[in-house]
Amino acid sequence: MPTTDQALPRARGTPLHRQMFLVLRERIIAGEYPAGSLIPKEEDLCTMFGVSRITVRRTLADLEAQGFVQRRQGLGTFVPADLPVPRQAATLGYVDALHKTALETRVEVIGVKLEAVPALVAAQLQLEPQAQAIHAVRLRKSGNTVLMVSDAWVPERYSKWITAASLKKQALYEILMSQGVAFGRVIQEVTAVSATPMLAQWLDVEVGMPLMRVTRIVYDTDQTPVQHLTITVSPERSRIVTDMAADAMNTLRTGQIVHDVAHGNAKPAASGSRRRGAG
Repeated sequence: MPTTDQALPRARGTPLHRQMFLVLRERIIAGEYPAGSLIPKEEDLCTMFGVSRITVRRTLADLEAQGFVQRRQGLGTFVPADLPVPRQAATLGYVDALHKTALETRVEVIGVKLEAVPALVAAQLQLEPQAQAIHAVRLRKSGNTVLMVSDAWVPERYSKWITAASLKKQALYEILMSQGVAFGRVIQEVTAVSATPMLAQWLDVEVGMPLMRVTRIVYDTDQTPVQHLTITVSPERSRIVTDMAADAMNTLRTGQIVHDVAHGNAKPAASGSRRRGAG
């Protein structure tokens, strides 16, 4: 896709250097500036984005701090030749994917306790209002880097086996399987959220930065909900991969886009525009 350069918006919100950082980082990740290549000179970047040299230099400093560029005195700014290439998507079943994540990361248990379930979670777990359930919050790390924040609710009947000690030894899905749970269907929702102060601290991002959140309601083979799980990740370090059969692409098995907008507030469609869903 060709790149279109334009002046960055001068609006309240994200600073110019941060906007420019996000644009350039995306171009590097997408290969528009390949590994080992020279990116435009400072004066060219000033013109391309309509910003000052101070903004450009702060942006390049941020990119260099995160390993996306290398600045060489008298030569310019380069994309590192050894810039990591994103791994190709693997074809894994649900349990296999969970096992792979558990093997490749280490867990830090933030807290596990029995407490009243929020109303929405209770409804999705088919529990009575104000029912209690096990609430487990964990971090998944690679080295010292937090990759995901996992927030799980599990019905109280499993409380005997789900403890901070057990979660340090086994993944939650393994504990449930050891108690005879056979996983059936999984309903998954993907949304964007803003980093709260606590999420920002855990994921090492700025407060208010956009994050990706995956919410899963996991059922057993008897169609009984056994887990409500939210996983929050930074798009700077993580991505969501979906593997599906071609003959299922136009079915609900691959998901649907749900718009949380009242029909009465919807704006009329532009002349000639299509009203069907994308894809």
